[in-house]
Amino acid sequence: MSMLDHVTIFVRDLAKSRAFYDRALPPIGYAPLYVYDAAAEGGGKYIGYGAAPKAAFWIAERQVQPAPTHIAFLAPSRAAVDAFYQAALAAGGTDNGPPGLRPHYHPNYYGAFVLDPDGYNVEAVHHAGEGFPAAGD
Repeated sequence: MSMLDHVTIFVRDLAKSRAFYDRALPPIGYAPLYVYDAAAEGGGKYIGYGAAPKAAFWIAERQVQPAPTHIAFLAPSRAAVDAFYQAALAAGGTDNGPPGLRPHYHPNYYGAFVLDPDGYNVEAVHHAGEGFPAAGD
């Protein structure tokens, strides 16, 4: 069971970030599920991503400089990590570490890193083996 229910990050250009995440997240099982317009409550638009019916990752437009942030998504396989990386680069992301083992974290830590349009460090990671469960376990 995950400890977090959901996370929201603030982006400067919602359309640009949506185009990025709409393409980068499907290889690891996340899709855009909700668009919430909070204008009536003094807020902006939010887009929620996840596996239906639960959105666990949200983006919202705010005209602020994002703070350095690292977001790691659990991927169901190494192939999904590879597909995330390729999709994220094709969507305009910047390489921040190609897919591969990161044995300094643990022997089976397989991850890939990209910077999104706001410079957030976005990772897909797979932990199978050595006592680490696969995604969803």
